[in-house]
Amino acid sequence: MTRQAIPLGDVLTGRLPAHTLPWSVEIATDRASVDAYAALRRATFVAEQGLFDGSDRDDVDDDPRTVVLVARSTAGAVLGGVRLAPAHEPDIGWWQGSRLVVDVRARRVHGIGAALVRAACAHAERLGALRFEACVQAVNADFFTSLGWQRVGDREFAGRPHVQMRWPVERFAGQVRETKAVLGGLLDGLHLGGDGFVGDDGAPVPGSDLVAACDAIVPALVEREPEWAGWCGVLVNVNDLAAMGAQPVGLLDALAARDASFASRVMTGLRAAAAAWGVPVLGGHTQLGTPAALSVTALGRAVHPVPAGGGRPGQTVTLTADLGGGWRHGHTGRQWDSTTTRTADELRALTRVVADTAPAAAKDVSMAGLVGTLGMLAESSGCGAVLDVADVPTPAAATRADWFGCFPGWAMITTDRPDRPVRRPGFVHSRSCGELVADGGVSLRWPDGAVTPAVGADVTGLGVA
Repeated sequence: MTRQAIPLGDVLTGRLPAHTLPWSVEIATDRASVDAYAALRRATFVAEQGLFDGSDRDDVDDDPRTVVLVARSTAGAVLGGVRLAPAHEPDIGWWQGSRLVVDVRARRVHGIGAALVRAACAHAERLGALRFEACVQAVNADFFTSLGWQRVGDREFAGRPHVQMRWPVERFAGQVRETKAVLGGLLDGLHLGGDGFVGDDGAPVPGSDLVAACDAIVPALVEREPEWAGWCGVLVNVNDLAAMGAQPVGLLDALAARDASFASRVMTGLRAAAAAWGVPVLGGHTQLGTPAALSVTALGRAVHPVPAGGGRPGQTVTLTADLGGGWRHGHTGRQWDSTTTRTADELRALTRVVADTAPAAAKDVSMAGLVGTLGMLAESSGCGAVLDVADVPTPAAATRADWFGCFPGWAMITTDRPDRPVRRPGFVHSRSCGELVADGGVSLRWPDGAVTPAVGADVTGLGVA
């Protein structure tokens, strides 16, 4: 079998480019490499350190999900290795690293151990780890700390003092920084939405029962997939209205395109979506001879709009989501398409979920992902949230990491008293999967009771509604 190399560079070694090193880190895909790693483990943990009697093998070695990384010299010799595997069945994004070892003859070669640890962190996150930990010998705790790991607690293993260490996964914090963190500064001085509606998906129109929403589609998506962009222009706006309990009554679109032919492709998708949801296009504007761009404004009606900022500590967090469909082609891990396979009646039933439920607070999961959107709801409610990772309704084809950060097609976060369930059509899933708490930000709670941070309190900087 061939070996799959993992480029090192500054990401893994922190110092020299990979081509200047006399070794590299790679995934062990052949039996010889795995056996060489096992031999190093026996020599170190059994013969040298006496941690085990006869063998250090355990159930992790027999788990088909386990990945072994090895450091290999340019001559082909295995100089060290480490293994990583999910800590839970099924995999919910909780991974553990273990059995880090470097050949005694190579321990003076600078950086092998550190590169293996960094490679394990990077690969675990690539595989969807949202929590990555290792139980290390106490004498090695400072080494892991120097690499950015955090000390969780002391424990004993094989009769020796060990320390539980955790790698800080910042996947969702980074997503929030890239997509939402600038909003507070940009919109400073604007009284968005009116009293009680800061941070909502739409805005009540003063003196009426109208709710207005406006969303633009990323120009790169319009350029690459014009029909899908047109569909999404309707989808995201109808979802924004639905999150406030508003029934859509009309759309306005602003379209820019290089020519009429391209504009027609965008309108094909927009027209199909408008027909599917039963929402008329009332007007808009078209500009030709320019780079592609699409913005859609939607109007809806709600006598009592549901705010995103209506949450309070102690309320239950519920996710109601359509798990049908699959990853949009070319957007695996980023865009889940559940709507193009639904009938018009099913799509229109989704617009009534929040209105029929009348929860204390609601927000539709959009480009900020589940965790980021929950952070926005908590921020506008002046509190925080804890999400129970194992309880979140998740499609079988998606990892928790991807599902928690993607645009899911149709998914609503609602909060309310525990005795008030969501009124939903039978083809969608709904489950209580967390709670609002006094402290800000969003944390992830795991089946063993551990809680890890996901995003901070100031997701948008817009403040409390």
